[in-house]
Amino acid sequence: MGSDRGMATVGIVGGGVAGVTTALVLAEIGFDVKLFEQRGSLVTGPPFCHLHAGGNLYREISDDQCVTLLRQSVEFARLYPFAIDRRPTLIAIPTEDDGSFEALLPRLRLLREEYRKLTEKDASNSVLGDPNDYFTLFTKEQIEEAASIKSSKPPSTPKEWVAPAARSLDLSRLKSPLILVQEFGVNLFRLSAGAFMALSALENVETLLKSSVTGVEPTEKGYLVSCSTDGKKREYEVDFLVNAAGFQTGVIDDMLGVKALRMVEFKAAYTSFWEKREEYWPEVIFHGKRGTPRGMAQFTPYAGGYVQLHGMTKDITLFEHGLVCSGEESSMPKLPKNLQALIDEGWPKELAESRTKRAIEFAARFIPGFKEAETGGPPLFGAQQIPGDDPELRVAEVSFGRPRYARCEIVKVSSVTDMVEAIVEELAKEGLCESDEAPESIFALKGLDEKLLESEAVNLAKKRGYPAKMGELLCKNSS
Repeated sequence: MGSDRGMATVGIVGGGVAGVTTALVLAEIGFDVKLFEQRGSLVTGPPFCHLHAGGNLYREISDDQCVTLLRQSVEFARLYPFAIDRRPTLIAIPTEDDGSFEALLPRLRLLREEYRKLTEKDASNSVLGDPNDYFTLFTKEQIEEAASIKSSKPPSTPKEWVAPAARSLDLSRLKSPLILVQEFGVNLFRLSAGAFMALSALENVETLLKSSVTGVEPTEKGYLVSCSTDGKKREYEVDFLVNAAGFQTGVIDDMLGVKALRMVEFKAAYTSFWEKREEYWPEVIFHGKRGTPRGMAQFTPYAGGYVQLHGMTKDITLFEHGLVCSGEESSMPKLPKNLQALIDEGWPKELAESRTKRAIEFAARFIPGFKEAETGGPPLFGAQQIPGDDPELRVAEVSFGRPRYARCEIVKVSSVTDMVEAIVEELAKEGLCESDEAPESIFALKGLDEKLLESEAVNLAKKRGYPAKMGELLCKNSS
């Protein structure tokens, strides 16, 4: 570690996944880290709920992006194992959709072989299970057969995982076969709690919650960061600045006069409760064309009968005028006032109820019994930045707009591993560390007390107004 040689100070603006991961890695190397987060806790949004172990949810993106997402997801699962919900994902193609199983199969085979290569290179990469089980096909007849079996708790085979869905799906509305893929869940509340516990244990990290950055000025050796913490004005001198402000990265760019083209998209997922749901379900993805009335539907199970819902239509997850782009005057895209108000002030009860009801009805087209579900809590929501002007981009990491300045640009949480590696390389170019100092694992994340972690995650969910059960994992271990 570099503490003996007087490591530099790094300021990180933003305590989302990008910010906390950067803080943990740089602290492990030995840097003095100042982490500025304007909210009262870390990793508050936009919501995420799964790894993208190959990007099978997104048919429209390239094979290259999918292969990158697979590798990054493996690295992310190794970094944050305590946040991984080890339940698979069932991919279904509705009869009303133009897609086909035949179009998906070549990509699935490619990803299975890429995952096999990763596990052969390093056995620790086998975080998604045996490569031979990366995906399993289920014909209509096999699904009907699975409906009659009794699953162990938790399920231990692909057929057992499919069984609960098989008993509830309307197979007449789905093409055959269905595909079970080892794309696991990521629990936002567990990641937030674990990251905070790890950062709190590090003497060379100062986590400044409820701290809004009000100004950034270049200095001879780095930057002067001004902030307001609980109403008190403070200034910090840093040798290197990491802009991990999420959809608000443009605000920091504007302070520094850095021009960058980017988009921001407002999205929401919805919290439902299905009292009669069997406990162990896979996540279920019903493919569809994004932005149309038949957009993708996403059914994400949590413990205790709670289900997070996406519907990629403009009256559920997506919003009218919810995708905006930066202009010539500012690097910060401007959301419509009504959407910015949802971020700043929260959701009116009527709007939350109406959109959640639509999301339930949307999923119930394929899961008839789910029509009995009800609102389980407030929406999970936020704005997502997309660098450049391609709204279908899913793989992005970081860029460097000026000396000693990194701008985090991740679109999916799994990209943070490549992002931090690039930041360490940039720090080395600036002479602030050695290029080979990026650690393969974070000591502070090892050996977190599981009981305390679960307690913290549950309390965090309740504190944010969500059901306590959403702070628990549905399935910690699965063969």
